[in-house]
Amino acid sequence: MKKKSALILLVIAISLVAVVPAFAGGGPPPGVPGERVRVEVYVRSQGLFYDSIVGPALPMEGRFQKLEMGAHGLETDFGPGDPGYLGGRWWVDANGDGEMNEGDAFFSCPLLGKGSATP
Repeated sequence: MKKKSALILLVIAISLVAVVPAFAGGGPPPGVPGERVRVEVYVRSQGLFYDSIVGPALPMEGRFQKLEMGAHGLETDFGPGDPGYLGGRWWVDANGDGEMNEGDAFFSCPLLGKGSATP
């Protein structure tokens, strides 16, 4: 069961990386009028899950926080109220080299609400 869940989460992460460039203007995905991609992000430092909506792709300028696949799906170290939380400015290591560089995805995806202990 864990392998199946991990595979599903990996597909979601790859899909997220694939659709981020389509959101350059922050609008809905192509062919889906009025809808945006919703995701859930687990914040390790808080032990909470946050809802989010994938926003626009961003140029690789300024500071970004790493978003990655983990045991709880999409995960990051810091969330709202934590030092180190950058307001939803994320980078995903799309090229798998472990470094933040031009081969990666950079986008806005703010964490919404108060967070929940359960997904």
